[in-house]
Amino acid sequence: MTDLEKHVNAPGRAKLVKQVREKINELGITYIYFQFISVTGRIVGKGIPADHWEAVSERGFQLVYGSTANLYVDRHGDYIGYGPESSELVGIADPETFVQLPWDKRVGRVFCTCFRNREEDVNPGGHLTSDCRGNLRIHMEEFENKHGLHMRVGTEPEMMWLKKGEDGLPDGGFSKPNCYHIDQFESLRPAFMKVIEYSQAMGFDMIQGDHEDAPGQLELNWMYDDCLRNADRLATYRQICAQVAREMGMIACFMTKPFMGVSANGCHHNMSLWRGGEKKCVNTPHTDSLPGLDGAYEYLKGGENLFMPDPSIDAKKPGPIGLKSIGGVIEHLGALTAIGSSTVNSYRRLWDTGFWAPVFADWGYQNRTCALRVSAPGRFEYRSVDSMVNPYLMASALIKTFDDGIDNDLDPGEPEERNIYTAIEAGKEVKRLPMSLGEALTELANDDVVRSAMPDEMYRVFEHYKRDEWEKFNHTVTNWDLETYWDCLP
Repeated sequence: MTDLEKHVNAPGRAKLVKQVREKINELGITYIYFQFISVTGRIVGKGIPADHWEAVSERGFQLVYGSTANLYVDRHGDYIGYGPESSELVGIADPETFVQLPWDKRVGRVFCTCFRNREEDVNPGGHLTSDCRGNLRIHMEEFENKHGLHMRVGTEPEMMWLKKGEDGLPDGGFSKPNCYHIDQFESLRPAFMKVIEYSQAMGFDMIQGDHEDAPGQLELNWMYDDCLRNADRLATYRQICAQVAREMGMIACFMTKPFMGVSANGCHHNMSLWRGGEKKCVNTPHTDSLPGLDGAYEYLKGGENLFMPDPSIDAKKPGPIGLKSIGGVIEHLGALTAIGSSTVNSYRRLWDTGFWAPVFADWGYQNRTCALRVSAPGRFEYRSVDSMVNPYLMASALIKTFDDGIDNDLDPGEPEERNIYTAIEAGKEVKRLPMSLGEALTELANDDVVRSAMPDEMYRVFEHYKRDEWEKFNHTVTNWDLETYWDCLP
């Protein structure tokens, strides 16, 4: 069978498709968003009446290959990734992700996996390698089959609630840049309480939140989970924030650095490797009858955390698997930066170092000046990631670096407990991360391990998209150019 046929006929899937039909009838859903993820993390797809659920679940829907690159053109006018002569992908629903949209209960949502067209001359019905979500599932399965371990991730998505001007454009942050101040948190209560309401209805186990130190900047957190479901939740969280902003006449901004002189929007990734565990549904306000399938409400609980310290050796230092994984990330931080800091604007964050920007390839305990820190026993935090990240690409790349660290017994060195700037002044030599998108893309091109997280067409599409973004920036005249140079002579 083709990859597409194997996916459609996977054990248990037919039962899930029937369960979705039961939910459609129970909840009165009349329309469904069939969605997947583009190279930049944008949600794309099609809307289809719920009457066609069974047929579309079996046969899928078609959409141009270029939708995996947002269907954008480069600076030469050519479509990024795929030309108009290319075939159309086939999107197949993953029914376990089906859930009702709480802001319009007539509408459901389901994530999809993408495949090559059935009529392609080469590899018909094969996995579409520019499908970053499908790639992540494959990389997860390969890693678990090889090591007997899986990665769990908890993300910290910072974003800003901006006022909308009369022209519809941003007009400053909604609140003052006062970090952790409850008064400023309270000023955004109508927004974040609505976000929490919608998130819980869609399967999030919301755990905490606060006002950060930029105008209108909030961070809301949910419980960590396996890396695929966490990525799905981060993508969904962005949709939820955008919807709440529409309802309240604000702008939900995930741009990395909208303002200078205050913190940027980071998205720290807290990671650990586990053996075993079981799926358990989260408690929600809808425990009598979930408005979606169990898969949207499940979290992996329990099991053995291989990042925990061995007290007989060192009460603080991660266990050997954890150290090797850290070693793998440290080894490949340059290339990882192209994924974690994926836009031109991302590097405004790294240059504005007065706000704890993680620009050095080192690690430590509770050391926010390093790219990685042990944030608590049993997990470490990768800090060189911002709010524009595609979480599917990031998770795939981290899995590949973990694998390299474990296979090659990579040693991260001793943890740095000093402020990294103090350590450098004392003579320590530390590699600096790439400080521009162009430099990071070069690091990625030269790193076979991280590039393997983007197999075949995925890397080609990503490189085309991001190299074009970098070139567009470099050939654009900005206000800074005019203000700096317009009267510099004679």
